[in-house]
Amino acid sequence: MNKEEKEHVAEMSEGTITDEALREWNKRIGVSLRIGNTYNQFVSYESIKRYVNGIGDLNPLYRDPEYAKKTRYGALIAPPNWLYSVFPTWVLHGLPGVQAFHSGNHWKFYRPIYVYDTITPKCIFTGYDVKPSAFSGKIVMEYQRALFYNQRNELVAETDLYLVRAERSTARKKGKYSSLKVPHPWTEEDAEKVDRDVLAEEIRGSNPRYWEDVEVGEELKPVVKGIFGFTDFIAYTVGAAPVSIAAHGVMLREYKKHPAWAFRDPETYAWEPVYGVHYLKSAAKAVGVPFCYDAGAERQSWLINLLTSLSDNSKNLPFRKFFYHFCVYFGQAKDVLYHSLVIVRTFF
Repeated sequence: MNKEEKEHVAEMSEGTITDEALREWNKRIGVSLRIGNTYNQFVSYESIKRYVNGIGDLNPLYRDPEYAKKTRYGALIAPPNWLYSVFPTWVLHGLPGVQAFHSGNHWKFYRPIYVYDTITPKCIFTGYDVKPSAFSGKIVMEYQRALFYNQRNELVAETDLYLVRAERSTARKKGKYSSLKVPHPWTEEDAEKVDRDVLAEEIRGSNPRYWEDVEVGEELKPVVKGIFGFTDFIAYTVGAAPVSIAAHGVMLREYKKHPAWAFRDPETYAWEPVYGVHYLKSAAKAVGVPFCYDAGAERQSWLINLLTSLSDNSKNLPFRKFFYHFCVYFGQAKDVLYHSLVIVRTFF
């Protein structure tokens, strides 16, 4: 019996990428999608706090109302990445049983998000490409555009989403990441160094970073997240649940309506959502990855956290584009590093 047979692998819905399914998608291009996975909409002190706790953001601009009053905003605001807690920027539609991996966003932020605002999202399916893949033979790169409006119908932000769709069974068979050592084999000394790096995060607060303070090509001091674990991920879900999370009969009724949304955990026999790939090893292995991993929106939130920590008095970041090709697995640490100020310099 090989290692794969000895380990529990969840039995999920298995779908394939077919020409027929893609022809159906062609009819949807340009269509507004019905959003069923909103979480926060009303901007409260509590919703901001849960989100910044979930990504490990210590900036007092988002935590301390008295501090925020003394800034140019004059009141508590949410960080721009808080919009992920309203809506994760994607709607799953079509290709049932084909795994979705959040692969990146191109953000444009226009207005601050103030406490007591109400945010309403919209989402448009903008197209797709079929590409070869070493991970799963082929993938569909799906594109959606999300727009966020406040209660005055002002556009607060918009983003173009990149979502990778991959066949679960093909990804398992190929086993591209099967040799990856996860969790990482830390020594106590190395783990202590990660702790020191985490605690060394620079938060400039009211100390502004001016144009003349930076040079093109200058490297930012990284923000370190880790060692990434189960509680870190649960904290993110509390702050920005990207899918409906509920208990017992509330969710069971949804699973019975939508069987592809859930599976029985092979160890506990409890119903679990496909979202469980992020915290159940049996689910992660079912979609072709070796271990539990972070959410893509969570990873992007860390990157925005790096930039907003530069200075409270900076303008909202108007243009942000990031792609990511690797997961952060439980037991790993991540240097969140935006390597150059070539673009960033235009923001301040």
